[in-house]
Amino acid sequence: MAGERLIYMPLGGAGEIGMNAYVYGHGAPGKERLILVDLGVAFPDMDTAPGADVILPDLDWLIQRKDRLEAIFITHAHEDHIGALPHLWPMLKKPIYARKFTAAIARLKFEESGLATDLIRVVEPRPRTVEVGPFKVQFVPVAHSIPESAALVIDTAAGRIVHSGDFKVDETPIVGEPWSDQVMSEIAAERPVKAFMCDSTNVFNSHAGRSESILAAPLGKLIEDAGGMIVATTFASNVARLKTLAEAGRAAGREICLLGRAMKRMVAAAEQTGVLTGFPRNLPPEEALDVPRRHLMLIVTGSQGERRAAAAALSRGKYLGFELKEGDTFLFSSKTIPGNEKDVLRLVNAYSEMGVDVVDEQGGLYHVSGHANRPDLERAHQLLLPDMVIPMHGEHRHLREHVKVAHEAGIAAMIATNGTMLNLTGDVPEVCDRIEAGRVYLDGTVLVGAMDGVIRDRIRMALNGQVTVTVLLDENDQPLGEAWVETMGLTDLGRGGRSLTETLERDLTELIEGAPRKLLKDDDKLDEALKKVARQVTMEEIGKKPEVTVVISRLTVE
Repeated sequence: MAGERLIYMPLGGAGEIGMNAYVYGHGAPGKERLILVDLGVAFPDMDTAPGADVILPDLDWLIQRKDRLEAIFITHAHEDHIGALPHLWPMLKKPIYARKFTAAIARLKFEESGLATDLIRVVEPRPRTVEVGPFKVQFVPVAHSIPESAALVIDTAAGRIVHSGDFKVDETPIVGEPWSDQVMSEIAAERPVKAFMCDSTNVFNSHAGRSESILAAPLGKLIEDAGGMIVATTFASNVARLKTLAEAGRAAGREICLLGRAMKRMVAAAEQTGVLTGFPRNLPPEEALDVPRRHLMLIVTGSQGERRAAAAALSRGKYLGFELKEGDTFLFSSKTIPGNEKDVLRLVNAYSEMGVDVVDEQGGLYHVSGHANRPDLERAHQLLLPDMVIPMHGEHRHLREHVKVAHEAGIAAMIATNGTMLNLTGDVPEVCDRIEAGRVYLDGTVLVGAMDGVIRDRIRMALNGQVTVTVLLDENDQPLGEAWVETMGLTDLGRGGRSLTETLERDLTELIEGAPRKLLKDDDKLDEALKKVARQVTMEEIGKKPEVTVVISRLTVE
């Protein structure tokens, strides 16, 4: 209808890897009916978010408009696409549509969080169509590194959108559905594709992507030739790789044991939903302990060096009775995600000290990516023939390079990072609004906003230490005794071997004993004065400017 528009805005996942959340809208400007595609997390590091469990997209803009939100569609069950659901869905409370395996994982997450699962709805693949508001949505099976991944065909009165989700061109993926050129061509033939929102992760890889099926032979040889016990790790969600590893282990005469809750849960969900069949028998840990080392293979969680995963536990010593020894082999059948290098190297060195032979993916010999490389992206463009390409799922450099790829093929394209709203109604995309697209931290069991200062203060404490100053005043605002100081994360001795704590207490006591009553009566000004002295003294003594907390107690005599 005249005056209506089709809009797109990422709230996460565009300009970064992870935390995917994409909004589509159709209707009168400012009154569009909306859908949300994916709701994932990113994983923090100790440098930028110490102590936080996961990072989530800030949905404030969407929450304020939730009366216009029709539904949530989840393309697949990777944490960067589904992980935020149990934390943020209670603020939206809209129906969730997903394929069977993805819905099973969502239900498990909701049950663990004590949430009702009645709004999680299973959708069969195309041609089955979900109609919500002005949208008609189909789930199109695509290959990826987790079962039942889907691209979305989103039809509106203003045109057809294809949202790729995460995908690769793999016609023999072992587990899950293959990529189909024919299906993509049919989608374009049915109705012209106005916009293709496309995965950009591997846009810099210039060779065609490789199939999961090519790994069976090299993995089989490695396991056959290995002495002692062999331990392999990969992403817990890569059910196809788990099956390939387990089959190779069984073919080499080894018993299989899975270690790690996430891995066991993924395999169980895949089997229960029928996407995984014929998985080799695997022993429970208590039975596997009785198997001779030469005839045992462990498949464990923790390919990215996660501290609480099975791989990290084994690197620290015994785990559930298992212990790696000299002559054993540890295989990383995975790629290290940028940012996780330090954690993975920590594992490698720990195993090396044990005399364990560590084998990495060796340039793709023991791992293939789940994302489309540049030639595969070009292939998808050619099959769908979109009017415009909007890159997503990538850092800014990925998005920028993907725009170049589209332009080289004569296709209109534009970078839309988080918070950038595009109007897709015309022949080319146009920026029509920008919002502040922030992030939220799950800190223990509490959601903490980026502007709340909690993470910022924690970083400051980690860098500069902490000083707590306590002073006691009587009812006449006079000091009762000396100032008392406690320090954390700071060296005990300052200049000339003096005690830092004693030096702080001396100078702070001089302040309160010599302060005018006007200062002592004003808690805010006294707090400020004590902090200033504490920081100055610490800087002079040890070259640090710590975070300072002041406790002022006033004693009232009845």
